[in-house]
Amino acid sequence: MPASFPDFERPAGLKATRRGVMLGALALGAALGTALGRRPARAAQARHAIAMHGDPAWGPDFSAPGYANAAARKGGTLVQGVQGTFDCLNPFIVKGLAAANIRSYVVESLLARGYDEPFTLYGLLAESVENDAARTYVTFTLHPKARFSDGRPVTPADVIFSWELLRDRGRPNFRIYYAKVTKAEALGARGVRFDLSGADDRELPLIIGLMPVLAKHAIKPETFEDTSFEPLTGSGPYRVSAVRPGESVTFTRDPDYWGRDLPINRGLWNFDTIRYDYYRDGNTHFEAFKKGLYDVRAETDPGRWQTAYDFPALNDGRVVKEDLPYGLPKGMQGLVFNTRRPIFADIRVREALLHLLDFEWINRTYFFSLYQRTASYFDGCDLSAHGVPANARELELLKPFPGAVRADILDGKWSPPKSDGTGSDRTGLRNAFALFKAAGYELKGTQLTHVASGRPFAFEILTTTRDQERLALAYVRNLKRAGIEARVRTVDATQFERRRIAFDFDMMEYRWDQSLSPGNEQLFYWGSEAADSQGTRNYMGVKSKAVDAMIGAMLSATAREDFVAATRALDRVLLSGFYVIPLYYPPVQWIARWTKIEHPQRTSLYGYLPETWWAKEGAP
Repeated sequence: MPASFPDFERPAGLKATRRGVMLGALALGAALGTALGRRPARAAQARHAIAMHGDPAWGPDFSAPGYANAAARKGGTLVQGVQGTFDCLNPFIVKGLAAANIRSYVVESLLARGYDEPFTLYGLLAESVENDAARTYVTFTLHPKARFSDGRPVTPADVIFSWELLRDRGRPNFRIYYAKVTKAEALGARGVRFDLSGADDRELPLIIGLMPVLAKHAIKPETFEDTSFEPLTGSGPYRVSAVRPGESVTFTRDPDYWGRDLPINRGLWNFDTIRYDYYRDGNTHFEAFKKGLYDVRAETDPGRWQTAYDFPALNDGRVVKEDLPYGLPKGMQGLVFNTRRPIFADIRVREALLHLLDFEWINRTYFFSLYQRTASYFDGCDLSAHGVPANARELELLKPFPGAVRADILDGKWSPPKSDGTGSDRTGLRNAFALFKAAGYELKGTQLTHVASGRPFAFEILTTTRDQERLALAYVRNLKRAGIEARVRTVDATQFERRRIAFDFDMMEYRWDQSLSPGNEQLFYWGSEAADSQGTRNYMGVKSKAVDAMIGAMLSATAREDFVAATRALDRVLLSGFYVIPLYYPPVQWIARWTKIEHPQRTSLYGYLPETWWAKEGAP
């Protein structure tokens, strides 16, 4: 699921001068948004919730989320299986691989997301939120019952401490977001006011609302960035009760959890115990599910989904397969070019390599044609520019950046190249050679060579899972037909993460998930400043004034139609850069579960939510 992340020295990638560049881009985006015409926003008042656009769907008297079962049984155990490993329990720092779900199970935020809306937050640690029409400040009033798991109250000092700590020592997304806050101050015993003047970022009050709130009395700032297996003290529904480093983490429900009766929590957090077991190998991971060693599996391999779920527990009904719908953008999964590498600096080279991926053959041969081709960074919703010509709002936004969007992408006529599905399509090969020739390459014998330097065209594809390796090898097959020497390098999860964070790769597979209200995280994904900041997700190294301005316009939009226009314009600029080779996505969520685990009748707009599931009567 999408998620969304003291005076210490700031890393070099986030110096004040660079922050000025980022804020300048946001100001340009805001000016473009103003040119489209803003709508008046509501006056300041304390409310139970805040929405990015429009009003919250649930009023102050709502009783429970519509995607949860308020009468769900409490008790029992849920075991989840994770492929990979972990070496720390702190998900808020750059170092290490953090264990899953510390953020949601142990550490809470001021507000909680409503999963039936694009971006609306409801009271959690804060019982109310207030901001002005221009969103130049946001004030939170803490719930009088809010407590950490050690019984100590959550105070304004904890909130301000968390902001300062994550701004200066947290992950890059926290540093980027929270550096926009001018100051924070306590208002009485339960109030916290954040001054957002100058940020011109309408999403920022919500970003602050989702800020993890840490216990000031339980954290030493000077060691916060060190990896550790010491559990964080949180205010959430669970505590970490057992850790086997790299192998498993057990969460136990806090019987004194302060927020169990809040409307946003009714029907959630139903298991007494939740354990995450880690598996290094994909096959071992699947075999463990078949044997009942964990309870729920989200399948990502359509081939396995189609053929491998044939075992006694499924045949006799103890395990069921389900196709669950979801309304989120399908995200961008692709083979990522590291444009910091000279070999991928030329856009014509990147487009040529796109023509050499035979999606139709791969989909039919490996995936039983169950995947759909990705053609947008926001596929499957109204934010996508695929198949839609740019409207007047988009054209106005893009006007200062001539040439940033290709004509066919601007007209909504572009799609990823389509092959004949034979695995030896010659049209794609011819198109690729034409682009390579324009970029200064030609075949010498059986080797594609740079004419001026005599250098062969060769690069490495970094992988960490068998599925990634299989795809890479299939792609290498087609690259070889074009005289390209591509090597597949498979490393373990820890090394892969280190190299990814350091941008130490030529090409790799990655997926950026998206929400229906993309915002500040887009700077973390594609912003120019993020391109030079290790630990961000700008893996391709995008540096584009047009991209920065479109993100700025998204953040400053007050009306949904202006927001959609800015997002589509961003989509068009990214597509025009050919920064990735788009791959594919499943049209639904493939979920298998042992029937001792039950879930609500309908899924949320965001898809299935394990926190709403429960143990069947009589199950352990």
